[in-house]
Amino acid sequence: MTRRIGMGFDWQGALDRESALKRAQIADEVGIDSLWVAEAWGQDAFTTLVQLAERTENVQVATGIVNIYSRTPAALAQHFATVDELSEGRVIVGLGNSGPLVIEHFHGVPFQPAFKRMRETVEIMKILFSGEPLNYDGDIFSLQRGFTLRFDTFRKQVPIYLATLNPRSVRMTAEISDGWLPVMIPMDRLGEEIEQVNGWVRDAGKDPADFTVRAPGGVTVANTPENQARARGAQAGTLAFYCARMGEFYYRQLSRQGYEDEANAVRVAWKDGGGAAGAEALPEEMLNQFGFVGTTEECVERLEQEQAAGALLHSVNVMESDPNEFGKILEALKG
Repeated sequence: MTRRIGMGFDWQGALDRESALKRAQIADEVGIDSLWVAEAWGQDAFTTLVQLAERTENVQVATGIVNIYSRTPAALAQHFATVDELSEGRVIVGLGNSGPLVIEHFHGVPFQPAFKRMRETVEIMKILFSGEPLNYDGDIFSLQRGFTLRFDTFRKQVPIYLATLNPRSVRMTAEISDGWLPVMIPMDRLGEEIEQVNGWVRDAGKDPADFTVRAPGGVTVANTPENQARARGAQAGTLAFYCARMGEFYYRQLSRQGYEDEANAVRVAWKDGGGAAGAEALPEEMLNQFGFVGTTEECVERLEQEQAAGALLHSVNVMESDPNEFGKILEALKG
């Protein structure tokens, strides 16, 4: 069975935009499912989504993720509905809370209450996408003047995927959204986590086959020793950063998944020796649980394991500059 493959764009550092867009066009020609653009405190996501929509024809374009604090629910609905119109119905809404360090100290917005804000944001966006007058009485937002978007939305229902961590928020995700973007779940626990969320999807009266769970961590194809070393170094650096420098949410997630001792060791190492020491403190076995780096054939095997666990969408990165080889690798990953 053909796998649904998602490919991301890195927000960190300088982006070779033309090269990235050419890779996106190849991915579109190969027939992958979706292209994902992240947003944190670097470049905004929506500008890139528009460029992707203009350079491609079939692939879905998605945010992975934008936060629900720095833009109002109405502004988010405007952004996504506009991109959906420009792409002729190819946008996926990817939303998350981010964390208090970013929300309060970059955006200057109070962080709490995250759970209520997520629910209300999704409900308001759905009303605006539908074309119905916006009359909403929530705990955070009270909107009573019946505004509608001043254009006819391309789709009245735009798919919304949520990046959530704790069980209460994941259960809400199953109830109100179309997909789940989990993070920091080890491979050996992925099946039971997906089984749990699919049960909550059924409780909400929906079919799990219509609810997309994207596998966390993802795979990176690196067919040379040099690229494998680079990829593993980047993976370790990212995981250590989120554990030690991004507040308590990701640390608690690792602890929930049985890696509290390892997370504590990373924090101590980072405090004493900086980022390189924090990354070095991560055991190889742990890195392989939370992501995978290998050859094309090894990555296909990992994707098969993700499929067996119940994931319907798979994140991939390909460290190959030759366009022909890049396309062949994506074909192999898609299956």
